[in-house]
Amino acid sequence: MRGMKVALMALAVAAAATTFNAATVAQTAPSSNAAPTADNAVMLTIFFKHDQTRPLDELNAQLQKQGFYKVFPPPGVEVVSWYVMMGIGQVVTLRLPASRLREVNRILEDTAWGAYHTEFYPTYDYKAVGIANHEKAQ
Repeated sequence: MRGMKVALMALAVAAAATTFNAATVAQTAPSSNAAPTADNAVMLTIFFKHDQTRPLDELNAQLQKQGFYKVFPPPGVEVVSWYVMMGIGQVVTLRLPASRLREVNRILEDTAWGAYHTEFYPTYDYKAVGIANHEKAQ
């Protein structure tokens, strides 16, 4: 768990270093809509944990009121997967340019908080390597 927190912190620091400048004081959405490329893309898995003290209809009404589905995911951010995880909520994996990490975070702060408790994990696609290792071991 500590290793995951360290990895997440390193990703956050790297993203902040690429997007922060002297004029940036508050968290505002950057104006860039850069597309993810092999040299700038990160994958981010987000756990949207339902607030289980409230009924689902109430949570959905809050998400609607806060405009969650209007702004998430933002244009130009690829949804790699979006699943319901029973007993947890929803798990979404995005692929985006590192420079847009702050934008995604801000969207979730403004529109998802209250209905969801969020957790963020930097991820990468390991499927081809895992399958190749399995086939090689046969």
